[in-house]
Amino acid sequence: MREVTKRRWRVVLDVLLALFLAFTVVSDSVTTRSAWELTGGLAVVAASVATARRYPAVSLGIALAGTLAVPFPYGDHVPVWTVFVLVAMSYLAGLRMKRARPGVLTGAAVALLGIPLSLLVAPDGLGDWAAMVAILVFAGLSPWLLGRYVRVRGELARTGWRRAEEMESRQRLVADQARLRERARIASDMHDSLGHELSLIAVRAAALEVAGGLDEAQRGAAAQLRVSAAAATDRLREIIGVLREDAAPVEPVQGDLGELIARARASGLLIESTVDSEAAPPMVARAAYRVVQEALTNVAKHAPGAAVTVRVTSSAELTEVSVVNAPPPAGPLPGAASGHVGLIGLRERVRLVGGTLRAGPHEGGFAVTATLPHDAAPVEETPELREAADDEVGQSTSAQALELARRDVRRSLLQAVAVPLALFAVVLAVSGIAFLYQWNSSELPGAVYERLRIGQSRAELAPQLPEHQRAARPVRGEPPPPAGAVCEYYGSGRSWLCDDYAAYRLCFADGKLVAKDWFAEGAS
Repeated sequence: MREVTKRRWRVVLDVLLALFLAFTVVSDSVTTRSAWELTGGLAVVAASVATARRYPAVSLGIALAGTLAVPFPYGDHVPVWTVFVLVAMSYLAGLRMKRARPGVLTGAAVALLGIPLSLLVAPDGLGDWAAMVAILVFAGLSPWLLGRYVRVRGELARTGWRRAEEMESRQRLVADQARLRERARIASDMHDSLGHELSLIAVRAAALEVAGGLDEAQRGAAAQLRVSAAAATDRLREIIGVLREDAAPVEPVQGDLGELIARARASGLLIESTVDSEAAPPMVARAAYRVVQEALTNVAKHAPGAAVTVRVTSSAELTEVSVVNAPPPAGPLPGAASGHVGLIGLRERVRLVGGTLRAGPHEGGFAVTATLPHDAAPVEETPELREAADDEVGQSTSAQALELARRDVRRSLLQAVAVPLALFAVVLAVSGIAFLYQWNSSELPGAVYERLRIGQSRAELAPQLPEHQRAARPVRGEPPPPAGAVCEYYGSGRSWLCDDYAAYRLCFADGKLVAKDWFAEGAS
């Protein structure tokens, strides 16, 4: 049902567009009173609108051919309907064409045909040529590029968002795996430490059971304590022990920060340390150990040779950890950038003890800091916290892909604006040079004009006349030419900066000069 509605609306829009363009043809043809222009314009409108959706390249070709439908009356009358039709069809063609090559070839073919004809065949050669180029550039090329920009922008936006969703889903999966792995490590730590303590309880209960000086009731209680401790150990192994298969710890459960820093120094790291974690509870001390361990690992990987400052201080309420490295003297190691999986797992470890972790660039290096309360529940993981964590770690791959898509869109917009302007600048420069050349080469000196006599032959006067005739001449104030005479126009010495042009007119009949006149716009 929705598709049917969309199809109907498309038909309605096409009909409205055709009616509007037909109105421009009719209203424009009324002023010229040309039946050929009216018929040709309506045919161009009908054909271009009918083929615009299924065959946009054909529609563009028909609209471009419409610029050649009228025999170049641009000097005195610019057919407005060709501009409207070309703007609409060029934009729709750029919007709907999957490939740019057909549109480029069609436009190039029409330009190669129309531009030379407008210069050589049209009544006002240079003026018609400039008008033809302006119409093709601003009514044809600019809307087509704008349509291409809108199409590319839509495609890139859809592709970018689709890729962004895929990348975000993949990144969330990696982050979730890192969090689960860290939770598994915590569970494994609990299994090792708590299982060890329960085993010790069972051993002591067994020793108490066989010790002398106890009555039967006390031995029975010791036996029950031993059995309960053994059962608790087995239950703990069943519930948590299986997690060791995927993420067994590779460092001692009760890691010592001093030993960790000493091993890092022995591996070549330059470390200045201050460690005071005696007041920290076991789980907080373990989290602090993991923060320092992960930060030193990252320094070794990504900032070799950099000096590192480690600060661990504990009070009655919290433990603060800070690991800051200076910029590496030789730059980071070559290879792939960090995926930040270790930081994701570390952030999960800190969150589960109720703390906060911050990691990011610091004065050319990198800083990892953590605040670990001694008596706090796990921090609830909100979307804001997740977004802040992603910002600290760095820009996601999906965000980078989206930024590249936006950059391509901006580039296409720049092309849509810059290319027509550059072509217009070229056309303006060429037109200006041609105008100045034609102006200067069509100048008839006043002294020569005064020496011309009625009755002289054209062949006799030819050596004294300029190479070209004046194209930019007055359009008003010209006296009626003699019947049957062919008139030539030449410049009279007035500057091209003056819009009140003046010209010498020489009229010939049967090869002889029959009239010579000077006239200018506004002259009586």
